[in-house]
Parts: sequence; C-alpha cells; structure tokens
Amino acid sequence: MQMLQRKALDEMRQWKAIKSNQALLVTGARQIGKTFIIREFARAEYKHFVEINLVEKRLAARVLDDALSAKDLMRRITLLTDDALVPGETLIFIDEVQLAKETVTAIKFLVEQGDYDFIISGSLLGVELNDIRSVPVGYLDILEMYPMDFEEFCWARGIKAEILEMVKEAYRSKQPLPDYMHEQLLRTFKEYLLVGGMPQAVAMYCAKNDFQRVRRVQKSIIQLNRRDIAQYAQKDALAIKDIYDLIPSQLNQENKRFELKGVNSHARYERYQDKFLWLIDAGVALPCYQITEPKYPVLSAKTANRFKLYSNDVGLLTSTYGRMDSIALLQPGADVNFGSTYENAIAQALTALGHSLYYYSKRKFGEVDFLLETKGGDIRLIESKSGNNYTRHGSLNKLLASPDYSFADAIVLCDDNVQTIGDVTYMPIYMMFCFEDE
Repeated sequence: MQMLQRKALDEMRQWKAIKSNQALLVTGARQIGKTFIIREFARAEYKHFVEINLVEKRLAARVLDDALSAKDLMRRITLLTDDALVPGETLIFIDEVQLAKETVTAIKFLVEQGDYDFIISGSLLGVELNDIRSVPVGYLDILEMYPMDFEEFCWARGIKAEILEMVKEAYRSKQPLPDYMHEQLLRTFKEYLLVGGMPQAVAMYCAKNDFQRVRRVQKSIIQLNRRDIAQYAQKDALAIKDIYDLIPSQLNQENKRFELKGVNSHARYERYQDKFLWLIDAGVALPCYQITEPKYPVLSAKTANRFKLYSNDVGLLTSTYGRMDSIALLQPGADVNFGSTYENAIAQALTALGHSLYYYSKRKFGEVDFLLETKGGDIRLIESKSGNNYTRHGSLNKLLASPDYSFADAIVLCDDNVQTIGDVTYMPIYMMFCFEDE
C-alpha cells in the first residue's frame, strides 16, 4: 500500500538536529503509525538501525527490565540484536516499552554517554508510565502522535501542496476560495469523516477506494482498543469498556455532555473519575471540559466533572453509524444534522494542534462548541454547523452582544465558503487544520 506522508517525520528530524543528551519518547494511541514512521525516520537518517519490539520478543522485555546497570542494559541490548552498533551512526529503537517500564529510567545513563541515539515508543504509555518509580526529567523529549489530520489525508489523496497553501492563505485573509476548489475540498473532507486518520484505514481507502474494507479495518482497531482495556485496566476494565462503548451514543444526544447514568443510574463522578482518565491517558478519548466563564485564563473556570468525550478518530466514530447515515454524509447539500461528527473532527484537529478543549454552557447564553485561548490571552469562539441553517447561532450572538465579555473573533465552521457577516466569520469546515496554536 502507498506510503503515507506524516508531519511527525519532520518533528523527528528537528529532534535529531537540536538534541544534546535527550532520548525521544514517541507516544500516542494504538494504530496511529508510530512504529512505521520511526522506521522511515531511521532508514532516512541513520546508517545503522536496531529495533527491539517487546511484544514480538516477549523474552526481551524481561531481559531488559532485569538489567542491573546502564552497562548491563547495553550488554543485554547487544545480545538481542544481530545488527551492528556503531557509535555516532546508530539509532536504537525500543518499541512497546510499556512492557519493560524500568528501561525508560535506565536509558537515561546510556543517553548521557552519547554513543547512540535512542527512541522509545509504545501504546498506552500515558497509562502504563504512571507507575514507573521515577521518570527522569530533562533527558526525554516527547513527541505525541495522533491520527492523520485532514491536511495529511489530503496529501494521501493527491491534493497538491499549493492548494493547501491557498487554503491557509484564505483562512488568514478571510477571503473565499474559488468555488471549484472549495467543492473539491469539501468532498474530500466528507470522505475524511468516514475514513478518519488511522493510517491503515487511509492506506486501504487510497488503495481500494472501498468503504467496506475501510470499515473492517476500523472495527478491528476498536476491538484492539477494547482488548487493551481488558488487558491493562484490570479491575476497572468492565466500567471503562462501558464508557468507551458509550461515546458514539452520548455524542448523538442533543446534550452531548457525557452522562454517567448511561453507565450506571446510581454512578457518581468521584467514583468514575479514574476510569475516564484511563481512556484519556490511553489516547483513545478526547475530553472537552465545560467552563463557567469565557474569560482568560480559561483553566481557572474549568469544571472537571462536566465534559464531552470525543473519539480520538472521527473515522472510528462514524464506523459505528448505519449505512444510510454514512451515505447521507457524502451527499452534497444534504440538510442533515451531523453536528456530533463535525464536532468530533474539530476536537481531533484542535488536539493535534496542541489546543486544550473547552466549551461554554450557561442557561443565560446557551452553549458554544469550542473556546480557544491564545497565548496572548484572547478568547476565540468556534461553532460547528453541519446543516444549511449555519447562520442561525443564538448562543454565539448572545455572547458576542454581552458587555461582560470581549473576544478575539467568532468563527462558524460550516459547509459554505469563506464570508464575514457582522462579527462572525463563516469558514468551510475543512479549514479546521489551520487553527494553529497561537
């Protein structure tokens, strides 16, 4: 299948160029392409490459975890590979390192010696590294990977970089794109909603153009996530699986805030907090917290027990939809409300760009889907509208009219081209990848 271009490759090159005594920890959810991109990086940047996968070599996990010192650890690494280790020319990659967690600490001393470069990676690292005795600060650079964003999906679909640069310029200048270009990008975005950003699903779609095969890939990833929960969550596995399975149905309700009564009619948040955090730390769920005041700093107004829970990949979300709903997503101009789908895609894009997710809800004003806080202390309001009535947004209007608050701008992401009406700028939904962390 076709090789997929990923932004993480450039970030790895930057790490190699500027690092001194730092290993690179690549983390993120299962099946997002971590191992593949590390191999591509190694082949392009190093003369020698050693890979130790602790899932494929179960004995290796015990061998590394039992090392008595840095010198002993290096000796054990040499026993586990037939490849040459040449100082200054070798990358050592330890994959699925959650199976030998003490190795993360021990590698610090090998990194300080400077003979070899080290990358460590694995799934569920946010969960499994929590109980490490001590994770040394200062010797690990961390690269958090996510599913492919819409721009990466466009690369895979053969859309030229020049077109995507025109999209970014239209976003910055708030000027419309040519109609033919807008229509092409909107069609591609609707495909993205169904395929998502899991590399295996994207590669299958590009190779076969077959949504049924894509859906089989997505279903297998969902089952892998459920098996991980059973394996790693132990006594909390049943409750965590219930929460994971409820994400699509909770998002499809009018009030998308996650309600614990869907799990247990007598459940209290305090008893379930760790279970939500498990899914968040594992990278398979994205929390969007309610805030009580749309003011800087947003974090001070965060309500920890009121949140929406999005899937880490919009394709995994839509794979749970019925056939007719999937067909409707692809229909141009269909006046169907897919608000939860659009919101999930936006949440996924903003997370990948480094934004924390917040929404505002108050009876006096209603609800606004997303609030972004810029580094300059400004607040941006973002609404998602999937239907034809995208200019109707009472909550947004009320907030903008309030003398108690001021905002940098207000943006409605919809199916139409760029236009500004009053205080609100309407932008096509595919421009979500342009919301850089300012």
